[in-house]
This record gives sequence, structure tokens and C-alpha cells, in this order.
Amino acid sequence: MLSLVAFSLFGLSAAFPSLLSEPQLLPRATCSGNTADTRSEWCDYSIDTDYTSEAPDTGVTREYWFELTETTAAPDGVERYVQAINGSIPGPTIFADWGDTVVVHVTNAISSSTNGTSIHFHGIRQNYTNQEDGVSSITQCPTPPGSSITYTWRAVQYGSTWYHSHWALQAWEGVFGGIIINGPATSDYDEDLGMLFLNDWDHSTVDELYIDAESSGPPTLDTGLINGTNIWTDDDDNVTGYRFNVSLTEDSSYRLRLVNAAVDSHFKFMVDNHTLTVIATDLVPIEPFTTDIISIGMGQRYDVIITANQAAVADSFWIRAIPQSACSENDNADNIKGIVYYGSSTTTPTTSRTSSYVESCEDMDVSDLVPYISKTATSIQDTGSEGVTVGFNDEDLFRWYLNSTTMVLEWSDPTLLQIYDNTSTFDTSDAVIKLPNADEWVYMVIETTFSVPHPIHLHGHDYLVLAQGSGTYNSSTVTLNLDNPPRRDTAMLPGNGYLVIAFQTDNPGAWIMHCHIGWHTSEGFALQFIERESEISALIDYDTLSDNCDAWSTYQSSESVVQDDSGV
Repeated sequence: MLSLVAFSLFGLSAAFPSLLSEPQLLPRATCSGNTADTRSEWCDYSIDTDYTSEAPDTGVTREYWFELTETTAAPDGVERYVQAINGSIPGPTIFADWGDTVVVHVTNAISSSTNGTSIHFHGIRQNYTNQEDGVSSITQCPTPPGSSITYTWRAVQYGSTWYHSHWALQAWEGVFGGIIINGPATSDYDEDLGMLFLNDWDHSTVDELYIDAESSGPPTLDTGLINGTNIWTDDDDNVTGYRFNVSLTEDSSYRLRLVNAAVDSHFKFMVDNHTLTVIATDLVPIEPFTTDIISIGMGQRYDVIITANQAAVADSFWIRAIPQSACSENDNADNIKGIVYYGSSTTTPTTSRTSSYVESCEDMDVSDLVPYISKTATSIQDTGSEGVTVGFNDEDLFRWYLNSTTMVLEWSDPTLLQIYDNTSTFDTSDAVIKLPNADEWVYMVIETTFSVPHPIHLHGHDYLVLAQGSGTYNSSTVTLNLDNPPRRDTAMLPGNGYLVIAFQTDNPGAWIMHCHIGWHTSEGFALQFIERESEISALIDYDTLSDNCDAWSTYQSSESVVQDDSGV
């Protein structure tokens, strides 16, 4: 067994608020053949292997130990309260090879009396391992302070993703980090630069801001970060903090693994004067295409390749993450920047952003997002249409609704425990849709008459994006794309528009689907699919589930912890 503890690339140490750590080399892949000129190869496998049905059996276990703590940090030079993993934000990067088993031990050492936790491995399908999905109130009770929990799952996918807390707004207090699963790629490149996180940021905590978000709507955030750092200019024009920067060798090519880890910001990402080659969306390898700008919603990932071929223009270039005012507000929107240096240059960039830039909160053009491994939906079953609305509850606080239901689950009574106890009828507020039949394609229409776009994330599956557009969905006029449409786990529901998705019932479990805007998830914008219910109990480790719930119930009672959100 290989035991491995990894540390985050370019992570900001919470203990040293102004120190940016040096890049690390990625752990060497165990498979031969994957070189700069043959990225499509992977031992006896390749990019042509259908990873949805076949994966290497490496026999290797990658093991990690995470401790969640409270501390202070100054990502932009302004110190504030944060919650960190092993003392850093972002937390340690999980590295694995395609086919490895990943074991993550999580200890909740947060001392505040209102903080449980859970860790969700975003985009990991958790095939037949629903209990490892890490969602409070659905797959587990929250893990209380002073307790630990272990997650075990197999890396049957490859590519780039992230993990984050699925307890309240904890992910945006700093409890998140990257996941890199080494495997083949659809285009060659020289070096892998690892994760590149895009975050919005505020000098108040998200828990403090949530009070306003519930009563008055989304707050305007102060600024943003690139891989956990940025600068800040105060009212007296004093500049603090540091910009993320990376040095590239002229004419070499580099892989960047972009993650939008924001609570409420859709970003346009670009590197001035450079063309980006996109090779994956979420954890789905795609046919490569080129673009100057990546439009990336909350929870989405894009793997891109950048070639350092602009030395004739300059020796340094701005990296830009621009929050889109069409769907959120940020007071530092034009100054969330990093720097690409060529060679030993330390010159401050003077380059300008592309003139073709347009404000919007849309996905990339669907015609470009062509999965490399083709999938076609057949014999689709209609699960209904979910209308998105917003209203006030009895306490005059904002709540989001899907078909008139706002999700409210109980921390101490998760869905998996109810299933194990043979619950046959669920509360309306559990927002349950049952999918009893195996291996059939189901589809759902999600639409809204509000101008606000929403990133829709589904656990346990990659889904097909059958249609996406503005206006009201009409089945007689909208043509569904069933022949290898874009496939991912997070896609944008356009403002005043619709999103039609489909997935196959090939993974028994209780799977949440929710908006990945942090405020909206806490305000009930979610539902859950109970898929192949009759098979779920046999997959549950009851002792582990029950022990964690007992620990939580004891803690919640002794500390008088009051639930004031959706529970997830």
C-alpha cells in the first residue's frame, strides 16, 4: 500500500498570511507512456478507453489526513477569520492515478460551537459508494467538532476537480482544495502546473454576509483571489498582499486546471495575448478547441493548455479573472489578476484584455464542448419540469423553490439513515424524486422566469446537456440534442431561460441536485433523487453512519445548535 500525504500547489498558508508557497512537482504517475509527446497514452489504456465503463485496477491506495481548524489569514493583506484544512487555503491537493483508491481521514477541530462538517468530492461519481459523497443531511450526519470521519472512494475518472465542505457555507470560509487524477489527455503538453482556483472574497465572512443575503439578497463582495491570493488597495491607497504569478519557459506548453470555487461569481478567465486550448470540462475529456476566454460558472472546471509563444509581444502578461456583473457584484472586478512571466522576467505587465470580451454569465458554446468518448441518450423517461422561483418564508427571509418546494432537511436524520430504516414516505421539504428503475435514461427540464442564472450541479452522475436557452421551454419547438451532447456535472441555467438535462440510472443512492451559488443552496435551492431505492440499504455501512449520527446528536443537544438553513 502506498501512503501519501500531499500539499496544495500555490497554496496560501493561513499561518503565514502573506506567504505564497512554491509550486510542487506533481507525484509521478505510475503508468508509463504518458509523456509530453504522448499524453493520449496510459499504460495498457488510452484516451480511447471508455472510462465510464472501464478503469485500471492499480491496487494502489492514496491516503490523506485532513484537520479542519479555525485561524486567521490575509489572502490580500487584509486579515480575517478563516477555516482552513491543515492550515492552508486552498487545502492540500489530493493526487491519485486513474484506478487508485483514495482514503481521506477528516478530523473536525473547529472549536466554534456551531460547526459540524462534511467533505464532498465534487464531480466524483461515487459508483456504488453513495455514503462517501459527503453531504450533510443526505449521505451522513454532520461530523461534530472533536470527531473524525473517513471517506473511501475509487478514482474511476481522471482529470481535474475539487473537494469542499458540504456543511452550510463552510466551503467559502476556506474548507476546500483540489483533486488531480492523473490519466490520459486529448492534447499534448510539456508541463502540468496543477490547480488554479478562482474565488470571490470578502473581508467579512460568508456567515456574516448570509444574514444580509437572506433578508436583502446577494451582497456585493469586496474582491477576488487567484489561487488564494491577490492585492488590495485601501481607502488611503495603501496596497497590501501579493499577486499570484508563474514563470513559463518560452515556447513550452503548460496544463492549467481551472476551478471556479466562488460563492457567487461567474468568471471570465483569460491570459492576455494568449490562446487557450481546452481539453476537458469538469471531469469529461473533450475534443480540443481553442479560445481566448473561458466562461466558468461556480463549481465548474476547465482543463486548458497555454503555450508561451508571445515573447515578441512582451515578457509578462496579466492573468485575469473577471466576475460578471450580469449575475453578481464585486467592488474589485477589474483587479482580480495574476501574472505570467516569461523566463526570469519580473516586469509588471502592461498588456490589455481582449477587445472581444462581452459581459455574460453563460456557458461556453455547446458546439465546442464535444465529449471525446461519445454517449447517446436513448429511450428517455420524463421526470417532469422544475420551475425555479424565489419567495419569503414565515420569517421574511429569502428561500428558493423548485416546483414550490424549498429543501429543508434535518442534520440528525439523513436520507440514507431513513432509507436504511425502511422509510417509505418522505416529507415534502425533503424534495425527493424517486427513480426506481435501473439503467434507463431520465431527463428533466429546469426553467426560470427570473433574470438570475444558476449553476446546476448533480451529484453521482455526469449529465447530458440536451438543451439550454432563453425564454420558455417548449418541447414542440426546442430540439433536444441526444447525439453526444455536452456531458458534465455542472451547467448553467440561463436567466429567463431553461436547461434540459439527462442522466442514466446506473448508480444507486440518494443524490442531491442543487444550485452551486452558496447562498442559494443554503436557502433551499435543491432537490434529491433517490435512485434504485431497493438496492441502497445493502450498500450502507450502518455502523459508521450510525456512530457519526450519534456523535452529532449528542453534540447538537449539548451545544444547543440550532439549524437555520437547508441542512446541506
